[in-house]
Amino acid sequence: MSAPMTTPRRSNHTSNRDDGDRVELTHRLLKEAAAAPDDEERRRLQDEVIVLNTGLAESIARRYAKRSEEQSDVTQVAYVGLVNAVRRFAPDRGIDFISFAMPTITGEIKRFFRDQGWTVRPPRRIQDLHRQITAATSHLSQTLGRSPSPEELADHLGEEVADVNEALSCRSCYTPVSIDAPTRTEEGTSLSDLLGADDGNFDRSEATTALQPLCRELPERDKRILYLRFFHGWTQQEIAQELGVTQMQVSRLLARILGHLRTRLGSLEAGDGHVKGRREASGSQPAARRRRAA
Repeated sequence: MSAPMTTPRRSNHTSNRDDGDRVELTHRLLKEAAAAPDDEERRRLQDEVIVLNTGLAESIARRYAKRSEEQSDVTQVAYVGLVNAVRRFAPDRGIDFISFAMPTITGEIKRFFRDQGWTVRPPRRIQDLHRQITAATSHLSQTLGRSPSPEELADHLGEEVADVNEALSCRSCYTPVSIDAPTRTEEGTSLSDLLGADDGNFDRSEATTALQPLCRELPERDKRILYLRFFHGWTQQEIAQELGVTQMQVSRLLARILGHLRTRLGSLEAGDGHVKGRREASGSQPAARRRRAA
């Protein structure tokens, strides 16, 4: 029985040789592109360099895995950075292409996270401080052997503690929790189930509070009509039989009573606004006199 076939592994020497060949070919193609007689030929040679170095862009993109953005989107942004690096590279500056391309690709990815990664975008100042805190936290954690406090971060960065706390709190802006996410309760309810809603009784309570003193001023018959209509839910015909009048008369009485209450409510609101305006005016007059005296 023959042994199963196995795929031979590439040795490190082979991998290093391939990388060396790629670097050499990239350098040669870029020099030819710089000396190309026309734009079409220059673009063709640069496109060859881009295809040859897609692995570089992919390896840099993999450093930003496990972020909130899709890895495929980050890889596409890395490709954009690679294209920009190839188009801008000048062989006569004396630096190799890899040293120029890596920061260009990395910068493109960081701009992508800065501009597109925030679900709720905080101010630019807070974004920049947040990145500084991330780097400082890693450094101070190694030095202190524990996570640094906001005060230690502020002292290290030369920032105010309040600004550091604001930047730390903006982490939730990057990946906020969904309101449909389950909460840590035995019932397993979602966050949306715990959010409050407008209480319809507020308007009713406010209207009742405003109408109570006005209703007390009404004649007894008007009070009884309102009581039977709105508290007992009687029809106009039932109220008419109770009072010994016609249904049409009850309808006119209700219209008169309600119109009177609306007018009284309107006059009270206008009076409150007038008093408030007089208070504001009287409060501003001493200040105006003080300014004139000064």
